[in-house]
Amino acid sequence: MNPYIFLSIIVFYFLLLFLLSLIVGRHSHKQTFYNGDRKSPWFVVAFGMIGTTISGVTFISVPGEVANSSFCYFQFVMGNIVGYILIATLLLPYYYRKNVLSIYTVLEKKMGREGYLTTSGFFILSKVIGASFRLFLATIVIYLAISEPLGISFEATICFCLAAIWLYTFRSGIKTVVWSDTMQTIILIAAVIASIIVIFNQLELTPTSFLKEITSKPESKIFDFEWNSGNNFFKQFAAGIFMTLALNGFDQDIMQKNLTCRNESKARKNMLWFTFFFGIVVFMFLVLGELLINYAHTKGIAIPARTDQLYPLLALNHLGNFIAIMFILGISAAAFSSADSATTALTTTFCVDFLKIQNKAEKHQRKIRNLVHLSFSVLIFIVILLFYKLNNDSVVVSIFKAAGYTYGPILGVFLFLFFINRKPKKHAILPICIASPILTFGITIISKLIFSNFNFGFELIIINASFTILLLVLFSKKIKKKGHETNMLLKYS
Repeated sequence: MNPYIFLSIIVFYFLLLFLLSLIVGRHSHKQTFYNGDRKSPWFVVAFGMIGTTISGVTFISVPGEVANSSFCYFQFVMGNIVGYILIATLLLPYYYRKNVLSIYTVLEKKMGREGYLTTSGFFILSKVIGASFRLFLATIVIYLAISEPLGISFEATICFCLAAIWLYTFRSGIKTVVWSDTMQTIILIAAVIASIIVIFNQLELTPTSFLKEITSKPESKIFDFEWNSGNNFFKQFAAGIFMTLALNGFDQDIMQKNLTCRNESKARKNMLWFTFFFGIVVFMFLVLGELLINYAHTKGIAIPARTDQLYPLLALNHLGNFIAIMFILGISAAAFSSADSATTALTTTFCVDFLKIQNKAEKHQRKIRNLVHLSFSVLIFIVILLFYKLNNDSVVVSIFKAAGYTYGPILGVFLFLFFINRKPKKHAILPICIASPILTFGITIISKLIFSNFNFGFELIIINASFTILLLVLFSKKIKKKGHETNMLLKYS
């Protein structure tokens, strides 16, 4: 398709987002950027969070991952569902009672300022890496479909995407993100459904014939109980729970959306409904992956060595102009719904935790906040360029491996806060959070030398968090005062 048509569609898409931001941000106050004035309808938050959680990783990599690990990824999603239920029933009431802007402020009393800022800093590191990975996926597709044919550089493509995101989020922050994510989720789901329908029609499939065919193929296998496999059910399920707690329950990005609901009851309802639809949408992506493989085999198209290229290859070159347009819109929506909330969360965390600007005059606060917001956009630009030069692995595996290392200390610190009645030595927290990922990486190297057939999967985050907790216990003293955070967490649930 003519790249000018694609370009027109993307520009129109961003104009819609910018118009939405103007409408939403008309009556913004100094706290609006951080908590949306606590006026977001719960069902809008729930629906919009699907787009944020799915991101470009799921949109591109999960369908392709079916060629590598069948439907085994759904074992991980089952763990995700349990994790979301725990967040809804335990964490959300706790955060609402604390009335926080940044969730990391709850750490300061027990972990001290050093532990509080260390954890917040690890979130910033984790989120910059994650947001860069996700936005890279959309940028590379837009570059290949639009920019390269028009002679526009990859660097300019990244600048355009990040500038557009900054323009529609800098005014009202999370308030705009909640509504823009809703629009982007509609586009994302529509793209997947359209792709499924078109493939069904082109292959002349019926739901009955497809169900019969898919159940007879190894690609449809969900459960893997081989202990040496990285896709082992127990590893994947447990990792799904803890990864969800770390990447959502102890992540400012996702929690900031939930905390824009009017009260904790609405926020809990939002999270539970989101969990239900999240499982359905991810399963749709796996079904799409099976259909893409089926289509490639039927048409004699070679499946790319890097399977996260399968969906872009077929959508842009073989499934027709309508699917090509929907794919470009879908990947843009998936990646930008993740990137816009990430830059907002990063700005909130740095401004609230490190700069403490939330109580300053609105004009002064806005000036600093805009500068921080812009700085994170520049930082993400640099990381995307590095990733573009160095990436040689499946993106879905890369991002969760990275998250397993950088989110592990965050998970460990929060679990220590809630369940261990000890106070860590303040100068030990940063070295511990640095040492834990290093020890975790060492475990993966040693295991390969001793057990040649044993493969770690997403469960690395559990090992990482365990090292963090163990070291915090070793370098801490018992709290004599009764009524620590564990009791408070259970009370608020």
